[in-house]
Amino acid sequence: METLLLGAGLLLGAYVLVYYNVVKAPPCGGIGSLRGRTAVVTGANSGIGKMTALELARRGARVVLACRSRERGEAAVFDLRQESGNNEVIFMALDLASLASVQAFATAFLSSEPRLDILIHNAGISSCGRTREAFNLLLRVNHVGPFLLTHLLLPRLKSCAPSRVVVVSSAAHRRGRLDFTRLDCPVVGWQQELRAYADSKLANVLFARELATQLEGTGVTCYAAHPGPVNSELFLRHLPGWLCPILRPLAWLVLRAPQGGAQTPLYCALQEGIEPLSGRYFANCHVEEVSPAARDDQVAHRLWKATKKLAGLEPGEDDDDSDEEPQPQDSGVPSSLNVPSPEKTTISGPSHSFQGSSDLPKLTQRRIQVKAEPTH
Repeated sequence: METLLLGAGLLLGAYVLVYYNVVKAPPCGGIGSLRGRTAVVTGANSGIGKMTALELARRGARVVLACRSRERGEAAVFDLRQESGNNEVIFMALDLASLASVQAFATAFLSSEPRLDILIHNAGISSCGRTREAFNLLLRVNHVGPFLLTHLLLPRLKSCAPSRVVVVSSAAHRRGRLDFTRLDCPVVGWQQELRAYADSKLANVLFARELATQLEGTGVTCYAAHPGPVNSELFLRHLPGWLCPILRPLAWLVLRAPQGGAQTPLYCALQEGIEPLSGRYFANCHVEEVSPAARDDQVAHRLWKATKKLAGLEPGEDDDDSDEEPQPQDSGVPSSLNVPSPEKTTISGPSHSFQGSSDLPKLTQRRIQVKAEPTH
């Protein structure tokens, strides 16, 4: 009996240590009131994104939930308005797997929203599921789509400066190794998916680093944020059905709730005084050093150039024309996901309804100067 009690005590003590050092997330502080400011949170219909949007709404921001599923997005809008008491929460359709959908979202947003103060790239996937594309779906959703969306919305972010871009990454970036000869190759099998996921998270960190360099002096700052080990749909979505009942209780014990996972992205979006740390990687609400591969400026710049091509942004000759908006070209590769038509993007909001169409003026092409790139 004594041995049993001792064992239970040791287990409880070990769990307390794990809980306070790994599971429990420090609360986010930062700006108290966001009235008059607008935030976009991708993938905000559930998990970390929904909790992030809830906190922004509670602080009075106008929050745009950029989600792929209209049904789930509008349900989240209803929930967040009820919980926050803020009716300035709206849904807009966005499928990051489709460059055309990203362009449609940006066109609709820029035509209807006069401000953009905070852009949080939260949406992501950890597996291709049953989807088989002619491109790297994990890289497209986790990196290329957010890259293109940032470019399209940059003029609005600059006009509302000081403003911020937050890219939700992961500690998995430490396992990433970018192969530029196979960057957009299709991903098949769970082993390739694990590698592609880590690579996409490394791309997130490098993107934030290079974006900070590109935006120096503009008043727009950017940060990569690791939410920690979170018990979210991203963790359980692709597990075999028989395994979920076994792992759910374990996940509840050793993984953070989505609210805890939202704290570091919120810190990066709201904390005052971290502007000099633009481009850095944050975990547990403080800056953290990254792997050597994630702080290689030459690789970051090479990835920037490669991603421009994948996003359909033509290389430019002049970077001075930074207030013009780039014109993306879709790759033409269809996505087997439920992609919202680029010809019709609807905004659901309390005070207005807007319907974008292909007759809207096309975004003018932004020409970006790119320095000579050393080989990797």
